[in-house]
This record gives sequence, structure tokens and C-alpha cells, in this order.
Amino acid sequence: MTGLTLRYGQSRILHGIDLAARPGAVTAVMGTNGVGKTSLLKAIAGRHPFVDGRLAVDGTDLGHPTAFAAARAGIAYVPQGREIFPLMSVAENLETGFAVLRAKGLPREVPGRIFELFPVLAEMRHRRGGDLSGGQQQQLAIARALVTRPKVLLLDEPTEGIQPNIIAQIGKVIGQLREEAEMAIVLVEQRFDFAVGLADRVEVLTRGAVTYSAGRAELDRERLLGAVSV
Repeated sequence: MTGLTLRYGQSRILHGIDLAARPGAVTAVMGTNGVGKTSLLKAIAGRHPFVDGRLAVDGTDLGHPTAFAAARAGIAYVPQGREIFPLMSVAENLETGFAVLRAKGLPREVPGRIFELFPVLAEMRHRRGGDLSGGQQQQLAIARALVTRPKVLLLDEPTEGIQPNIIAQIGKVIGQLREEAEMAIVLVEQRFDFAVGLADRVEVLTRGAVTYSAGRAELDRERLLGAVSV
């Protein structure tokens, strides 16, 4: 992604953002509230059209994709707030990813790997999504994204409102996905230690622009902490 610029009405929210995410790596996007982190993920996911810039997956220019076109190209988005379907079962929530699989010409099935990563979903596959705890719903939202076999996984505040043991499980899953090196992971996260512990690269946004960028080896922890603190 290069030069991505996003406006809401007359207000410019993102100012020429450059971001590269590679398979087998976690790119953490950090910053204080209101700097454009969620807007960035929504733009990548096709939920908010951007006015300038280039978005590509595996070298293929996506233009200004719709949400479905972005998903078909391999971008999976787990939004803040999860957005699971509360009256549908866990299994039915997972199966909503089949529309993307059909567009890709892939078999319509939930991989067994999903239940290996999230065993609780196997136990609760017939429970309604709305009956799950917040942590279980977050696991369901991530699992639903993985059903689409993404090349890029966008995670927006996956630890928000989640109990510590589930946070640890989600961190372990992100680490496993990174090791498998089948997708690039872009993580927006307010928990400093969680984000830094997983990140191979950190990008800090301030007022819609990247103001600090560093790989794990050259990361200045004190400078980063100052950049993301109010």
C-alpha cells in the first residue's frame, strides 16, 4: 500500500500512508485514540473508499475495491466490536465465509485447523453466537476471517474487553499464524506489551500520518512508548 489518503467529507483522515506487510510477519499499527488506525484498516478492507493511493496484494493492484472485492483478493478483516451474528450458531457464523470461498473457486468447508486453533468453537459450534462470552466471540470473529483463506489478516483491537486468559490464547494463535507464514498480519492494538511482543514491525500513526516506523531489531522501546502515550 502506497500513498493512501482517506477523507470523511471535507476532513482528511489519512495522509499518504505507505505500509508494507509480508507473509509470516506481524505489522503492528499503534497510536493514541482518534489518529486513524481503524480508518486505515477499513480502507484496506474496502469499507471506506480512499481518494488517493495504491493498494495491492501479491503485486496485483486492487484499485479502489469494495469490501467483497477486497475479501475475494485475500484481505480478511476482524473489526473492532467483532460483528458476529448473534442469532446464528457458531457453525453458521463460520459458514458466512463460504461466499468468499465460492468466489475464489475453493471448496466450501471449515478447515479442521480452525478448531485446532480455537477448540472452544468446536465444543460450542451449535450455540448461538450471542450466547458466547466476549472472549469466545472474539475467537469466533478471528476464526470466521480465517475460513476465507486470507493472504492478509487485519485485526482491529482483538484484546479489547477480553479476559487475560483469552488474551493469552489469542496471542498464541497470532504467533502460530505468523510461524506458518501463509499470510501477512496487520494488528491494531492499544495494549503496548501485547503489540510489541508480537510485532515484527511497528508503525505509529499521529494525526493520520506515520511518525515512527521500525523493525523489531531497531525498535526503540522508550521512544515508541512516548509516541503512543497520551
